[in-house]
Amino acid sequence: MSKILDLRATDDPRDIVHRSVQALVEGSVVGVPTDTVYGLAASALSETALERLCEIKGRDKASPLAISVASREAAEDFYCGIAPLARRLASRCWPGPLTLVIPCESSHSAVRQLPAAVQERIRGEFGCVGFRVVDHRVITHIHRFLSAPLLLTSANLTGQPVATTAEQVEQQLGGQIPLLLDDGPTRYGGASTVARVRGNQMEILREGGIERAAMNQFIKPIIALVCTGNTCRSPMAETLLRDQLAKKLGCEDAVRVLSAGVAASTGSGATPQAIEVMGRRGLDLTGHSSRPLDDSVMGVADLVLTMTRGHRAAILAAWPGLHDRVFTLRRDGGDIADPVGMPVDVYEGCADQISSELSAWIEALDDDFFPDSDSAQTSSSQPTPPTDASSDSDSNQA
Repeated sequence: MSKILDLRATDDPRDIVHRSVQALVEGSVVGVPTDTVYGLAASALSETALERLCEIKGRDKASPLAISVASREAAEDFYCGIAPLARRLASRCWPGPLTLVIPCESSHSAVRQLPAAVQERIRGEFGCVGFRVVDHRVITHIHRFLSAPLLLTSANLTGQPVATTAEQVEQQLGGQIPLLLDDGPTRYGGASTVARVRGNQMEILREGGIERAAMNQFIKPIIALVCTGNTCRSPMAETLLRDQLAKKLGCEDAVRVLSAGVAASTGSGATPQAIEVMGRRGLDLTGHSSRPLDDSVMGVADLVLTMTRGHRAAILAAWPGLHDRVFTLRRDGGDIADPVGMPVDVYEGCADQISSELSAWIEALDDDFFPDSDSAQTSSSQPTPPTDASSDSDSNQA
């Protein structure tokens, strides 16, 4: 039988974590809870642990293993730069029930620092590797003390039901793993979603904890337009950009566009002049409701375009790590003057200027910024997903 350590019976899990890390360093396979199902974890630096893991699972080389890393930032050391679509999924779904399968062919990739046998077992089709950033406290703690990523696969026998409790793991694998951590039933009680991203195309290899409809929302770029009060310039920019993108992409919802103000209140309507100017262009701004710029915007926006240099400076002072996605709308770095309190003809000129600058931005954006909507809707049944701590069945699905 496995030695079972109950995380629920202690207020301080550090001793359990330290014992787990020690076992992993020594080359053992440890049963662990995750956010999806119970998994088998092994150090990615240990070929002995890899062999034992494959022996327990009865896995052949056709089924690549996934690796668990501590965070989105840690994953970057392995894939060394990814397409915008993959970056969106990583930022919006991690930590969480997503196995993100992406190419890792860079000569600088940390994958190349792993043992050759491990590299062989984690690489799949197109040189892709499956990554997980698990949303579970014990995995988070283990990563703090373990320098290597974890090889991670589901803690059940091939062809048997997934294990969502430690008792189910013990029933199937008791005696084959020396240590099993018990933290009660898993949160999602089923598989992670497995998605492979190459360039601007996503294939859902297996639908799991994140439904297909949600995945198709997560891959959409989000562009935020920012001014001061979110009643004049940025609402017009939002409406104009949405119209231009719909014409360019032939789809009204391929990109999410929103606006906010660095000093905006909540719920104010657009100014009458802005509504009139947009109405002359066949665009409706009557339903606009102002919103302040906050983490709910900055945490998801892929591109933030500000009306002035001052707005950009204020944003970067509050969110200094986002300098690579915050720019002035004017590509020459200048300002779009505020028309508030001015007559309609001034608003008209402001809208013309905004429209011209938006057109230039759309042309400047790389095609990879926009997802391939057709491929994003299509699930592929041919490739074998990596086997992470999600689920395992006769079809070799992770």
